[in-house]
Amino acid sequence: MLKKVLLGSLGAVLVLTAGILLGHFGIQRGSTTPDWVMDHLSHDRSLVPMCLSRELTKVPHMATSPGDEKTVQYMLKRWQDPDTGLDQAWREEYKVYLSFPDPNTPNKVTVVSPSDAVLYTAREKEKAYSSDQEDPEVVQPYAAYAPAGHPKVGLYPPTHRQADQEDPGVVQPYAAYAPAGHPKAINAAPYGVIGVLVYTDPWDINDGKMSDNNETYPYSWYMPPSGVERGSFNTHYGDMLTPYLAAKDDTYRIPEKNITGIPPIPTQPIGFEDAYALICELGGEPAPSEWQGAFNCTYNFGGPGFKPTSNFNNSDVKLDIYNREELKNSANVMGVIRGSVEPDRYVIYGNHRDSWVHGAIDPSSGTSVMLEVTRVLGRMVKQGKWRPRRSIIFGSWGAEEFGLIGSTEYTEVNNLNQSNVIYKIPVYIICSNATLRASGSPSAQSVILKASKQVKTPGSDSTSVYDNWIRYFNRTSPAYGVIPNVGFLTGAGSDYAAFIHFLGITSMDISYTYDRTKTRARIYPAYHTAYDTFDYASKFIDPGFTSHQTVARTAGNVLMRLADSLLLPFNCSDYAETLEGYLNKAMENTVLEYPVPAPISEPLQNAVRNFRSAATRLDHALSILRPLKVRRINDQLMLLDRAFLDPGAFPDRYGFRHVIWASSKAGQATFPGLADAYTRARSTGLDSDWKEAHRQLSILIQAIQGAAHTLGDAI
Repeated sequence: MLKKVLLGSLGAVLVLTAGILLGHFGIQRGSTTPDWVMDHLSHDRSLVPMCLSRELTKVPHMATSPGDEKTVQYMLKRWQDPDTGLDQAWREEYKVYLSFPDPNTPNKVTVVSPSDAVLYTAREKEKAYSSDQEDPEVVQPYAAYAPAGHPKVGLYPPTHRQADQEDPGVVQPYAAYAPAGHPKAINAAPYGVIGVLVYTDPWDINDGKMSDNNETYPYSWYMPPSGVERGSFNTHYGDMLTPYLAAKDDTYRIPEKNITGIPPIPTQPIGFEDAYALICELGGEPAPSEWQGAFNCTYNFGGPGFKPTSNFNNSDVKLDIYNREELKNSANVMGVIRGSVEPDRYVIYGNHRDSWVHGAIDPSSGTSVMLEVTRVLGRMVKQGKWRPRRSIIFGSWGAEEFGLIGSTEYTEVNNLNQSNVIYKIPVYIICSNATLRASGSPSAQSVILKASKQVKTPGSDSTSVYDNWIRYFNRTSPAYGVIPNVGFLTGAGSDYAAFIHFLGITSMDISYTYDRTKTRARIYPAYHTAYDTFDYASKFIDPGFTSHQTVARTAGNVLMRLADSLLLPFNCSDYAETLEGYLNKAMENTVLEYPVPAPISEPLQNAVRNFRSAATRLDHALSILRPLKVRRINDQLMLLDRAFLDPGAFPDRYGFRHVIWASSKAGQATFPGLADAYTRARSTGLDSDWKEAHRQLSILIQAIQGAAHTLGDAI
């Protein structure tokens, strides 16, 4: 009798406890974020501009510089504040391989006559329009990881303005110029190129505007003629000397000669005013119209060399590059709010901290938003008014500009693949005030859309971010009709790369951006220049910092849903819809019609159908959920992206293991490994390439089938 009473009492306690947990800690799927989050985020409207102007953008803060160390100390001070800080904050140090110009011997680009007389010299630093550009810590424009050297040869234009990847051009040694982001610096050496000049054409970034008298900064957001986009010219992410290992003091490092994915030849970026002076003097034949730029001259190809009528005739271009590589200590700043119910489940929210110069937009806009979110949440924790169901880890990553180093090293040292990481959220940049733009894993589409419906667009009390967003970026979904378009995380454009591609942790990327129907600019024009300052951001990007406040509210809303919802707010059916779209594209492109021993389209279609069925069953299970199933189903949702990892899928692509989101050379909205292998096999006709296509198909089928099993019932 006593046994029955005890068991009955225990059962009642369990039911009561489950009810309390469900009611007290659980924000149900589809419910709203607590009002206090929306009320407090950006309530103090002076806070974001204060962070940007006084602390984050006051001085240049390139990775490992004195300015970077000041931002490290500032982040620690904020996150260790007794009233608004986090439960704990600390710094994590890594010793990483970086590349810098020599401050005592600047890189030079000159035009020299046969007698070595200097006929023209490109700017070494950008023109100063304010004291920001005169700061002695402003680093000279350079291409990180491009080697030192002194080539003196004829200048030759690439035969394709947009994508000259393997064109041999001429076989004798020469230097080439190329638009910013161009791969010639890495790909051209086997074809005779011994030096590369990189510039940003006004057609691509400035809508053709070229004059700093009335058209470009300081009169508008456009890049002035001397502006130079700095950058890291490497294809791998993470520290180059410690692949797949965290870059600690005692870590094994490969020999520098074994590094791959960096320019083998001297490379230097220049402003378009200097590019104009050189390009308009080149000889050769007129390039096709689609390869012409904004300069009021004809872009020629066919050289190398200058026109016979040019003052530069018979002259060479000389690159004197003095870049040097160093091992430097770089820090991540980490903080945590511990969960109250499931402290062993984590949501990671991060943004990189380092910049090329002052970095008001990239990255300080994202850093200021993250600081605003942590201020609000930290205060509620310190006052004892709230604590999330799950733990939240905040990361201020170091050395991102050199190849996503800080975030990658964090993933390598913390063994996150075996941990219970729910989600990775980076807020990238606020590069204008028109609309939200987001990318993420398909299963997280719904949480981004729901959050955006709760936040008002800047300057309106009635229009939501969702309603504004759908006007600018939208797509038609078979399930929902017309909705805002949430992009995919292909490639390695930001700090999500190691999390999604290497570890399979569901991720997202959020920004506020410009109206792309009104400009051809591929990004905000001051990107990576000395003009990305507080003055530029406050005048031309986000006057009043209303977009910063909107992103803070949106990101905070998403974060709360992930950290506090009883059930993770993921929708697996949205993932199924994406896989079906990829399958349709593959079939449309006849990707599956190649000579392999077995009929292969049917197995892939079956795999996608099985995934859809499993996703539907799981979504149905959520509607009749029992409390004791919560943790198991959350684990299934959490581990979904990890089911798509295959360590052997892309042996030639460092850090890419996710068979759905790996970068693709084919440029098609379909399965990347299969599309690339098929494209190559169709081009070469080689049996070995068709076998690789078949291997990629098998990898894909088994990954999708495995993901479907992940969503199924436990055995």
